Amino acid sequence: MIRRVLKLLLPAMMPLACLRADAGGISGDIDGPISAELLRVIDGDTIEVRARIWLDLDLTTRVRLAGIDAPELNGGCAEERRLAGMAKLALTEALGAGPVWLADIRRDKYGGRVVAEVMLSDGRNASATMLSSGAAAAWGSTPAWCAR
Repeated sequence: MIRRVLKLLLPAMMPLACLRADAGGISGDIDGPISAELLRVIDGDTIEVRARIWLDLDLTTRVRLAGIDAPELNGGCAEERRLAGMAKLALTEALGAGPVWLADIRRDKYGGRVVAEVMLSDGRNASATMLSSGAAAAWGSTPAWCAR
């Protein structure tokens, strides 16, 4: 009986076990991995997911893909907006119907979302997939999309 209960509870408790401790206590960052249901692709570097973070507690949040930057849908010129549409389509195709796995989850500096490594259902890293397709650039080396 105890083994059955543990078998059911341990997977649900894993997200809490993955919380990182820092000098001030719990940081709120989560190592993961955490399984998440893909709800929608927002743009070429942001998705919305529903993740089970504890027993019957689901969290819906936006996730910025770590390490990349994609053109903005409301960009400064027609070329950036065109590239942004292509980036969103590339991410949508790469993700398929999901599910996805989130790892190294941390708060985003702008709030309202998290930044995470997003793994596709086949194990590939979504950021690496976007970089190799040319639909996104490495974070910090963002090209001037309008100058292309």
